[in-house]
Amino acid sequence: MVLGTVRGENPVMNHSTLLVKFAGLGVALLLLAACASSRNGNAEGEMAPGTGEVLPGSVQDLVVNVGDRVYFDLDRYNLKPSAQATLERQAAWLKTYSNVTITVEGHCDERGTREYNLALGSRRANAVKDYLVSLGIAPNRITTISYGKERPAVLGSTEDAWAQNRRGVTVVTGGAAS
Repeated sequence: MVLGTVRGENPVMNHSTLLVKFAGLGVALLLLAACASSRNGNAEGEMAPGTGEVLPGSVQDLVVNVGDRVYFDLDRYNLKPSAQATLERQAAWLKTYSNVTITVEGHCDERGTREYNLALGSRRANAVKDYLVSLGIAPNRITTISYGKERPAVLGSTEDAWAQNRRGVTVVTGGAAS
């Protein structure tokens, strides 16, 4: 008797069956990969059909052409001139696409307690919201949330990583083109 076979079972047949199963699995994976890579654009379908360009009014439009985030100094929530410029572009975009609603996320670096960073993230998110409202965006189109240090954009304990994690991010929650 051959090891690993049931009495009376043909070991060659088991090997052939196994090869056929692996070949079938390989074909299925290739088909799946082909389907996944044949789509234009991203998962949101935000590329203009057949053009390879970003669809105006889409989430991708905000991210690529306007900018979806602003950065803050250590332990601060005041908006720097570069942040104000980004938010002015966001306000213009939001005025153009008046059906879009957003959530502003406030984030912090890893330093400080969880409670401190949640409070600072909230102040950052509200600073962004308040500035957008001052530029004419209706407050009922904007919600805020603080993630504190819980969702870093960049991992690491360096000045560069910390600087990229001290941010406010504008996320489209409804009304964008798709």
